[in-house]
Order: sequence, then structure tokens, then C-alpha cells
Amino acid sequence: MRVLATAKVKAVVPNPGHKYRLIKFLKAYRDWTQYVVNEIWELDHVPSLKELHHRFYRLLREKGFRAHHCHKIERRAREVVKAVKKNNGSKPVLRKLTARLDYQDYRLNVNSKILEVAVLNNEWVELKLLWYKHLDKYFNCEWKLKEILVSYRGSEVWVYFTFEKEVVVKQPKAIMGVDINFGNITYTIIDTSGKLITMGTIPFNGLRRALAHKIIAEKIQRRYSKKWRYVKGIREAIRKTWT
Repeated sequence: MRVLATAKVKAVVPNPGHKYRLIKFLKAYRDWTQYVVNEIWELDHVPSLKELHHRFYRLLREKGFRAHHCHKIERRAREVVKAVKKNNGSKPVLRKLTARLDYQDYRLNVNSKILEVAVLNNEWVELKLLWYKHLDKYFNCEWKLKEILVSYRGSEVWVYFTFEKEVVVKQPKAIMGVDINFGNITYTIIDTSGKLITMGTIPFNGLRRALAHKIIAEKIQRRYSKKWRYVKGIREAIRKTWT
């Protein structure tokens, strides 16, 4: 069985010109994914990847995207439309500056902690990763680095690494049953033959407190209608809760 793991790393772009080209690429990636989403949305079916490839590949290539960029854009647009239509939602609008990249479109130097990313018109930009020791365990013979996700938000660049490895599924030796109540969690553990191993209760007040807050909030909203946000006592209670 294959298992996946994702690691999030902050990155800096030392070269201002590279940062400009990276943001330009991410905006184009989002905008053209939105274009494909809009085109798919008007159809009476969700097209196959082969159909999308024939319809959009040449257009995307003309806009400066590499071959695998095109495949990722087409796949992402299809996934978004398929998920939204399944839930009977309205036409999606993409806002995040995020791009998924296959191994053909990035080069990682683990020793120097430098990541190079292919952007528009076959140009490459260099990112310096702010490494941390936890990442080292993924760069061994067990884990295989797959696609990455590059994101720009709040004036910061983030990279998400996706790793994959094969694991052997072991047969369970015990089974746990969990019952979540308002005041506690009750658990029971038995072995595969049905023999009781242990059972116990973990007390907590999380759900009880949340229910109490919900009841109070609904009473306040009914009393003050739309002006409840401006009541001094309510604003003070919100401030104390979230600070």
C-alpha cells in the first residue's frame, strides 16, 4: 500500500527579478486555470483529460507554459469543476496563487537547500528553503519525492513537498471503540477474539462549553437583531475570547 506525507517549508527569493517572475507565473497559472474552469462549466458534462488536452494544450503552450504545467492546469480545473458540480455548488472562483509542479518542472538541491522552479517561457527561478531538521527523515531511501506545490500568500512563499512510500499493511491485533459524549470520551479496547483488554473514560468540557456558547449567541442575536456586533459588552467578550 502506498502512503503519502506532506511537508510545508517556507522559502525566500533572494533575487527580486526571480520573485517578480515567480509571482507572474503563479498569477498566470491561477488565471488560466480559472479560464479552463469557466469553459468546462458551460458544458453539459465533465470532459475527460484527453478531451481537455486536445482543447486547451496548444493554447496554454502559446501562453508560455511548459508541457507539464498544461497537464496540471487541465487536471486541476477538472477536479475543481467535478467536485463543485457533485455538491450542486455555484461556479467556483479561484483566488489563491498556487501551482502544482511535477518533478520535471523543479530541481531540488538538498545539500544547498536550493529549489529551482520552472516558470513561464522556460525560465527558472531560485528559491532558498528555510530548512528544519524534521525534513531530513523524508530524504532517504524509503520516501520518494513526488509533486510539489508552490504558494504565494501574505507576501510569503511556501513550498509543500509530497512524499510517497510503500508500506506493508499489518493485521490488527486489537479493536478500539470510541463514544464521544458532551462531558467525556468513553473507549473500549478488545482483541480480535472479542476478549476485553481495557476500557476507560476521558473527561473534558469542550462540547459542553461549545453548546453553552452557541445557546448564548443565539439568544443575543435574537434580542439585538443585526446590531448585536456593536453592543459594548459583546465586543468585549469577543475580545477576551480571541486574545
